[in-house]
Amino acid sequence: MQELESAADHIADASRADLQVLLRRAALLLRNVGGLSLEPRTDEILAGLAAEMGKGKLDLVETILDDWLVANAYLPVPHALDEESETEGRA
Repeated sequence: MQELESAADHIADASRADLQVLLRRAALLLRNVGGLSLEPRTDEILAGLAAEMGKGKLDLVETILDDWLVANAYLPVPHALDEESETEGRA
């Protein structure tokens, strides 16, 4: 992976043959990614929740991670409130 990043940083210096090798390795790695490996207990709970919510397990994990990243300020809040929108509560 570091080789691929380094080649991207110095693409003008990389030969066509080197780029072909790196791209083939990257494609092989991506093709062999099997999914998410979790502890059986965690996997069972996520599978049950995903079924309850009518989502795929990986979609649920993505939602959970996205929410966690937003809640911990690693990602911006996705939708800022419009000043003209109505909200409940006190102003």
